[in-house]
Amino acid sequence: MPEIHRTPELGGELVHDWRELVAADPDGSWFAGPDWVLAWWRTLGAGQPGEVAVWRGPDGRAEAVLPLGAARLRVHRRAPVEVPVLTLLGAGPGAADHCGPTARPHRRAEVAAWLADRARRETLWLPNLDPAHTGLPPAGARPVARTACPRADLAAGPDRLGSRDFRAANRRAHRRLAAAGVDFHWLPPTAARPDLLDELLRLHRLRRAAAAGGASSFGADRLPLHRLLVQGSAPGCGPAFQLARRGDEVVGVLYGFRWADRFAYYQTGWDPRFAADSLGTALVDAAIRNCAAEGVRTFDFLRGAEPYKYRFGAVDRTDTGWLRPRGPGGALLGLKHRLANGS
Repeated sequence: MPEIHRTPELGGELVHDWRELVAADPDGSWFAGPDWVLAWWRTLGAGQPGEVAVWRGPDGRAEAVLPLGAARLRVHRRAPVEVPVLTLLGAGPGAADHCGPTARPHRRAEVAAWLADRARRETLWLPNLDPAHTGLPPAGARPVARTACPRADLAAGPDRLGSRDFRAANRRAHRRLAAAGVDFHWLPPTAARPDLLDELLRLHRLRRAAAAGGASSFGADRLPLHRLLVQGSAPGCGPAFQLARRGDEVVGVLYGFRWADRFAYYQTGWDPRFAADSLGTALVDAAIRNCAAEGVRTFDFLRGAEPYKYRFGAVDRTDTGWLRPRGPGGALLGLKHRLANGS
């Protein structure tokens, strides 16, 4: 049986073991690790009941970690009906991808069996579950949502990504931007101050407004989470930034998370004055090149099938949302998803 922790204030040794599990797992996700989950629980999930189940090996080190939380899901945005669910802690607001437990292979079946027993009387919602965890949903769970999460393999080097014409277009964009006085700076984990997030939000809003992109889920209410992530970063692990500057002015920010040999590209913002010079694409190109230089092998674009991601040679990895309903509320959630899927 696992030990259960019901507070985000975990001991340093457990946090270290959990982080090592994520780094050692070729399918490990930043969003399934302690940095994201615990910071999320302290900020966006403050006050939400949660538990972190931990399985330890004979040497006392953690071999599997499953963070769970109690949440309420709205049946429809216009209806004030909410259904209680057991879900993955750290999912929900904040946009976490590739969710799931972190476990050594020999522990995965045990974690799945324990979850089935833990959730036997509750509606279980497993959002954005990474395909590595297809054995986690218990009997009766059904896939109800799928999300494409493109990723680029950097093993062959950034000069092999995309078509020859696309790479040539990127080189021309960098020359135009250099002529306009724009240069690029990479800030690895621990090198950035939290106030850089304010610049990211400002530029993100400018870009959205110029593109008539409507509302974005990345707003000021998300900043406490990300400030905590920046403050807690460690060398080689945590938030990293690709900046574009013109003199002392920040005109572009790409923000994501580095760990092990992976980078997750989370959010961006750039000055629309440089749209004709392809600043947004150049930011991504510069980030990919800097990541490759630091030994990153996977550049994860996260959710969304925007065409530009595939121009960088990205290939889909598909996350799945699983629902196992219980009671009338669970039946309503199941109906909601069947209607959304046209089934």
